Amino acid sequence: MTVEVTKLPSGLAVVTDRMPHLESASLGVWVGAGSRDEAPDEHGISHLLEHMAFKGTKRRTARQIAETIEAVGGDLNAATSIENTGYFARVLKADVPLALDVLSDILSEPTFDPEELRREQNVITQEIGATEDAPDDLVFDRLQETAFPNQPIGRSILGTPETVRSFSAKSLRAYLNRNYRAPNMLVAAAGAVDHQRIVDDVAKRFESFAGPDAPEHQAARFGGGTKVESRDLEQVHIALALEGVQVKDPQLYSLQVFTSVLGGGMSSRLFQEVREIRGLCYTIQAFHMPYSDTGLFGLYAGTDEADAPELMRVVIDQIENATETLNEAEVARAKAQMKAGLLMTLESSEARLGQLARQMLAYGRPVPLDEIVAKVEAVTVESARAAGRALIGRGRPAIAALGPGNGLESTAAIAESLVRPAA
Repeated sequence: MTVEVTKLPSGLAVVTDRMPHLESASLGVWVGAGSRDEAPDEHGISHLLEHMAFKGTKRRTARQIAETIEAVGGDLNAATSIENTGYFARVLKADVPLALDVLSDILSEPTFDPEELRREQNVITQEIGATEDAPDDLVFDRLQETAFPNQPIGRSILGTPETVRSFSAKSLRAYLNRNYRAPNMLVAAAGAVDHQRIVDDVAKRFESFAGPDAPEHQAARFGGGTKVESRDLEQVHIALALEGVQVKDPQLYSLQVFTSVLGGGMSSRLFQEVREIRGLCYTIQAFHMPYSDTGLFGLYAGTDEADAPELMRVVIDQIENATETLNEAEVARAKAQMKAGLLMTLESSEARLGQLARQMLAYGRPVPLDEIVAKVEAVTVESARAAGRALIGRGRPAIAALGPGNGLESTAAIAESLVRPAA
């Protein structure tokens, strides 16, 4: 494994991970801008721009973009998140220059054809409708909104039908020109790649992105509170969040271990107590999402309306109990799971590509595997407990609930009890 990094004079970073035993390569372009970089009248524009990038350039129609890559057996994809947007391709090693050409083309010379824009606005409106019909997805949008009220980081990535339909080619171009700047971008590749060839290619193809840094996004402020929506559903969907830690926080790995012990798998405390012993739900999970300046620790469960209050009481008890009784065996198991997950990322070029991109965006450098493993190994029973205690000492939780009946407020009130005065 050979990881190399070059920073171009424009500020654009190029990072590669050569895997000589492969005949294919995964590569992508990441921009450090996502939904939290949108102005109030731009809600959903990051995601729409990601779609429109594939809908035609000065050199290629939308169909030609797809056919150019698929004609060589490759594939194209993209994704928008809260803090970044990525465009990626997977091709055979001989076609890496072609993939770079297509990726640079769709970002540097999109035409934003009005007819294509109208169609894609309709497609995304349908996507928003699909989310509204999927309560196990929608509840996470509501949770984010409750955790970070009246802030870009709290708004849904998709936007609303009204905002999506309001965007024009002019507004898309203004957003692109403001945020897609070389110091805010990264080109990464993994697999059968030659670092210097990619650097030379990127230097030529991405010249148009040179310019000043993109503006900083608005600092996040965790709010908390309750959002309850009565809906005619078969189940109640409940999500609870506490303010977590940002990606560079020294407590990050301890909190990840705490999260895994609490609700990270079939052996976790919540799965065993809530599902296996009490049979209160089919799905229950805990998660922690670190951002650049904050984090979101959360839990989700879907349950019968009548069981919701008991489920929430058990969840609160389990969280509080774990901060005092989490043990050595549980920590060792969580650490083993984390290390296994890290090692599994070494088995495919796509997984390595994603890992490299995340590290570069978060830390500005690739993080060696042994450094990560050392941080995981450094987690102790007490540091994991302390990370859990800190969670419930940061203030009131955010609660989102969707489902039938009039008892959601009482269930949310039980969740509100998860507050502990800071030490």
